[in-house]
Amino acid sequence: MHIDAAFDSGNIEVVDASDPAAVRLRIRPDEGGDFFQWFHFRVAAERGVPQALRIENAGSASYPAGWEGYRAVASSDQRTWFRVDAEYRDGVLHIQHTPTTDLTWYAYFAPYPWTRHQALLARSAAAPGVRARVLGQTLDGRSMDLLEVGEIVDDRPVVWVIGRQHPGESMAEWWMEGFLGRLLDPADPLGRVLRERAAWRIVPNMNPDGSVRGHLRTNACGANLNREWHEPTLARSPEVKLVRDEMDRTGVAICLDVHGDEALPYNFIAGAEGIPGWTGRQRGLHDTFCDAYVAASPDFQRAHGYPVDAPGAANMTMCTSAVAARFGCLAMTLEMPFKDNADLPDPGVGWSPERAMRLGAASLDAFGRTLGEL
Repeated sequence: MHIDAAFDSGNIEVVDASDPAAVRLRIRPDEGGDFFQWFHFRVAAERGVPQALRIENAGSASYPAGWEGYRAVASSDQRTWFRVDAEYRDGVLHIQHTPTTDLTWYAYFAPYPWTRHQALLARSAAAPGVRARVLGQTLDGRSMDLLEVGEIVDDRPVVWVIGRQHPGESMAEWWMEGFLGRLLDPADPLGRVLRERAAWRIVPNMNPDGSVRGHLRTNACGANLNREWHEPTLARSPEVKLVRDEMDRTGVAICLDVHGDEALPYNFIAGAEGIPGWTGRQRGLHDTFCDAYVAASPDFQRAHGYPVDAPGAANMTMCTSAVAARFGCLAMTLEMPFKDNADLPDPGVGWSPERAMRLGAASLDAFGRTLGEL
């Protein structure tokens, strides 16, 4: 047996792999050491031999509650990802699987490869009416890519959609692929209408460095980007600084920040109710968007989510709160599960890339209803 993670978004440390029935592993912490939970590794071993993979530091991970009811994902071809048995007990995550091939990849959620990110950018940039711009560079020297759909003219509202501030939440970029695919589809009537009614500014991956490094939440220097929106700097959080500066130039009518949640088995929206000066207009737009999303997709719901902040109690370092207050706009955070949608479970794949993409495509109905009220 041989186990490695020396590839794009790979993360694991091997303690002992001498016995397939008792493999000992540990997750490598993000830069800065404050966060870890994402894993992604390859096992080369004889097919048909049961594997018992134990992640020994799971109990010290960032969100131990995320292991309860969790099943790991696996793939033998890096295209189709399925769920395998896992059990969390005594601080250890036990993954049980008997592979049918000699190579198997395991991950916390289906990875979104850097090569696929580049292909998504290229495909989107080639669509009519789309411009691709580089806002600047990350600390590791990667490009901060922005897709511009439509010109900012007259009183046309500007809609910002950003994803994957937390790199381990790879479902966010799968969602982006579905969203962009429908928005830019020349045969989709709603996509055509929305491209005419608004100017769209889209960042499919806010944290390229963390994505490639195999981090859960941070960038190359250990900054949690979704806690950097109050005073971002080029030295610590250039990703946020570059995007916020561009928002200042364009203005913001709607901002959707796409994430994943480790513990809650639901898709839901978290809003900016706790910001100073939260208005009835913002509340009305928030409800319009969420109600339209419920109507558009059975995978979205409003019954479960985070507790709503009391007035004035919002964390103003977070994107949704900071942007809502800065621009007086509708700003929201979309959360998707690492586990499954408990309202509509699929035991074979759980929450999956395909389901995330469909949820991304369905968001156009919610955007359309909300733009109609601006």
